[in-house]
Amino acid sequence: MAAQDDLDLETLDFGSVGPAEFARIVKGMPTGKIAELMSGPQRRRVLDEVFGRMHTLFKPDAAAGKDALIRWRITGVAGADDVYETHIGGGTCTVTPRRTDREPQLRLTMAAPEFLRLVSGNASGPTLFFTRKLKLKGDIRLAGGLTYFFDIPKP
Repeated sequence: MAAQDDLDLETLDFGSVGPAEFARIVKGMPTGKIAELMSGPQRRRVLDEVFGRMHTLFKPDAAAGKDALIRWRITGVAGADDVYETHIGGGTCTVTPRRTDREPQLRLTMAAPEFLRLVSGNASGPTLFFTRKLKLKGDIRLAGGLTYFFDIPKP
């Protein structure tokens, strides 16, 4: 893997980056650099790639018996937020790349740097919550178990 300073994030093909490498990239990036990346034209591409992989990292056995809709709001510059919904149920995880009319059991709101750190295993949900970088509304128990439903890399 290239050194962090050698990465051209504008042209990096995130589709070719595996979860462990993505975790290392995020770990090596300062918050300001992540914020810059996620406020540029590649923001949606990165978010689409992360959410697009959720079903491949989903652990159906860990989520057995669950049926829940989770709404993720990734805050952006000047109120340009991105909303995705994940539905866990029936042994699957499906993603909708927008807000729907369905009522979620859990709403998660955070800035893009915190989101990338959370989904790459570089931050813990409880820490983000207690430092007020992650806002939760709804089923707190579901939120507490959410990371167990996915095979999150260990950076």
